[in-house]
Amino acid sequence: MFRPDDSATPLSRFRSLLRRPAVWLLALAVLAAGLWYFVLRSSAAAPPPGPNPWRGPVPVRVEAVQQEDFTVQAQAIGTVTPMNAVTVRSRVPGQLARVLFREGEQVRRGQLLAEIDPAPYRVRLAQAQGQQQQNLAQLKVAESELARYRQLFEQDAVARQQLDRQEALVQQLRGTLQSDQAQVDDAALQLSYTRIEAPISGRVGMRRVDEGNLVAENDANGLFTILQTQPVTVVFSVPEPQVAAVRAAHAGAVPPPVQAWDREGRRLLARGRLDTLDNQIDLATGTLRLKARFDNADDALFPNQFVNVRLDLRTLPGALTIPAEAVQHGSRGSYVYVVADGKAQVRPIVPGPAGDGRMVATEGLAAGDAVVLEGLDRLEDGRAVTIIDPAPAAAR
Repeated sequence: MFRPDDSATPLSRFRSLLRRPAVWLLALAVLAAGLWYFVLRSSAAAPPPGPNPWRGPVPVRVEAVQQEDFTVQAQAIGTVTPMNAVTVRSRVPGQLARVLFREGEQVRRGQLLAEIDPAPYRVRLAQAQGQQQQNLAQLKVAESELARYRQLFEQDAVARQQLDRQEALVQQLRGTLQSDQAQVDDAALQLSYTRIEAPISGRVGMRRVDEGNLVAENDANGLFTILQTQPVTVVFSVPEPQVAAVRAAHAGAVPPPVQAWDREGRRLLARGRLDTLDNQIDLATGTLRLKARFDNADDALFPNQFVNVRLDLRTLPGALTIPAEAVQHGSRGSYVYVVADGKAQVRPIVPGPAGDGRMVATEGLAAGDAVVLEGLDRLEDGRAVTIIDPAPAAAR
């Protein structure tokens, strides 16, 4: 009976097993069973593949090309500027006796707003008037004596020298009286300066000096400011390439309209007219400063407010317009997708002026063409499409 050699190692026994054909047949059978279970069976149980949704018709939203009058506009950012701005200062020193306005209210030109203590200036006026009366009395006496001297001179009762001396005295007193009148007028003027009146109509700002304080003459800070906001102006700039069109519009019989929109460009604040142009282009920015005028009856525009300005330059009658978001740009220029016969077609266009979310197509489109607005990312020339909302436009 055969007995294995106990001295054989496990490695030698494994090598002897690999030399037997039965072992290889068993391994191949196990491998075939595994392949059938994991590959063939799983593929047989999987459902048949359906249609590829990425190759089906693309849902799109379209809008028809519109034929309408299109207004070419210049757009810029502007700053609301008051028509007039005045810093009110006291023209005489003294104590601020009264403040007669509420901060932030509208005031009228000539309205009394504040008053400096007038007592010292009334005293000066009285002194000047008293001196004037005294000199006036002296002049009357001198004129009376001059008349008597002239009668005596005709009677050869007085010398010519004495008559000339009296005439000189009268002239001197008349000059003194004129100087007195000037002092009276100056004292009255200083007294009138104690009444601080509004130099313009507008909105008064916050006061910088409270009642009871001493104020200096022509103080740099002033007492308060007044801004005229009805009407009001908006200052903005346009780039140099648009200067020619702006000048042509401004030279027309009617000043071109200007619109002021809010910071986000969503709400129209006011409508006005272009008022004036600056006399030169700014070399640093390459822009020309413009000023538009607005009635601002409802105070919709506030000083130093930033607004979006739209200046009407000219009108293109019967222009073909499309939404600006429908225009695509590629290596061969600008183009749009047009839906025809249920398929998307690439249509090259020549874009024109744009504004307010729309663009003029000068070439490549006709009125009524259905231009694709949404679904552009999956489109290609000849791709089948499905119009989501066919109401805005009819496919041609």
